[in-house]
Amino acid sequence: MQWGTLKARILAYGTVRLTGIYPFHPGQSTAGPGAGSTGSVFFATSHGRIRLAIDDHSLLKLTADADGSARLTGPDIDVEGHIEDAGYHCPRQAFITLSEGCIFSCRYCAVPSLPKHIKSVEEVTGMIEQVASDIDAISLTSGVIGSVEEDELRAIAVVDAVAGFGIPVGVSIYPIPGTPQRLKDAGACEVKFNIETATEALFQNMCPGLDYEGTWTILEDSVSVFGRNRVFSNVILGLGETYTEMEACIHRLTEIGVIPVIRPLSPSPNLPGLPRPTAEDILRITKFAREELKKAGLDPTQAQTMCTLCGGCDLVAGRDV
Repeated sequence: MQWGTLKARILAYGTVRLTGIYPFHPGQSTAGPGAGSTGSVFFATSHGRIRLAIDDHSLLKLTADADGSARLTGPDIDVEGHIEDAGYHCPRQAFITLSEGCIFSCRYCAVPSLPKHIKSVEEVTGMIEQVASDIDAISLTSGVIGSVEEDELRAIAVVDAVAGFGIPVGVSIYPIPGTPQRLKDAGACEVKFNIETATEALFQNMCPGLDYEGTWTILEDSVSVFGRNRVFSNVILGLGETYTEMEACIHRLTEIGVIPVIRPLSPSPNLPGLPRPTAEDILRITKFAREELKKAGLDPTQAQTMCTLCGGCDLVAGRDV
């Protein structure tokens, strides 16, 4: 079985039961699809990696040994690999949430319900100092606490401080006009501003209070500031969009020079009736994105930071398939 097909099947489950002997503590996220969960684990083969939330009722089982080797089994799945140490959120990166908590209430996101905490510049630099010799990237994300403007100022201060480590810095925050240039001036090399949904109607339903078309404008500006292959945007797969709507969104992103990050929906009590996408849906949309990226001359393998470099939560067009 090809890696892309196998990874799509695993992503369609999204969870795993962890058994055996393993000398690590499952990582807990304060942002992204695992926010607020009981923990997660990174499983890797020679072909790539995948991140799975830990669930004692999962249909997948990961049997780990003390040396880090592991075997992932389940319906139509049997593959050997190893467990990767996540460090801060993901392997080989310091992926740090600056503001834990959020004033917005996107329906698919658990971050607003988490305890609020704002990391200081000193706290973040101290975290990076501990792992600097073991990472290839610094990636910063954030909820919004206080106001969007305050959150951006905090992010800029952190970027300015950590740029001195000489490690590529990527940033994903909620942007306002001028955000791309200010982050670039502070020392960021890549940005990810998330369009989140395939259509504006879905966005208004899922993300009340946020600006859909405004984000599109800032994404286009970001390509002018950072260049091609340096701007990314999450699009959640499985919120009720049609294939045609998702394909149109992917085409629009690649046409302006933005690399789409196709994120399978993590089911939530706030979204009753919306299951995790099937393996077939994940694979079909990712293959479409691969062709659109080729047409636009974009290359996800050039990513230096953040989700596209890691690839754990998503099937990466142009790399996994």
